[in-house]
Amino acid sequence: TCALPISASVALSAYRIVQEALTNTMRHTPSTHAHVVLRYRPSELVIEVSDDGPGVPVTVSGDGRGIAGMRERAAAVGGTLVAEPCLEGGFRVAASLPLEPAS
Repeated sequence: TCALPISASVALSAYRIVQEALTNTMRHTPSTHAHVVLRYRPSELVIEVSDDGPGVPVTVSGDGRGIAGMRERAAAVGGTLVAEPCLEGGFRVAASLPLEPAS
């Protein structure tokens, strides 16, 4: 195994973003598959979570903090997050996080 340098705060943000994206897939869509892809680039971690649901949530929970919370987690370390329906169906969450948090 090869350990890449990544700060604890970025690692926690990445974990929570993946966790929330998968939770949203399970709770809000009739998806049968979800895919998680992590790509390490020289200065960033790119996360993509996608599913094969209808592209929009079938049900919406009361608080609506899932996507907003993921965006806040990404921004807190200097990253970005996009959550959107895919043209071919399904829903996609994509985040780009710096390996070291913004100071």
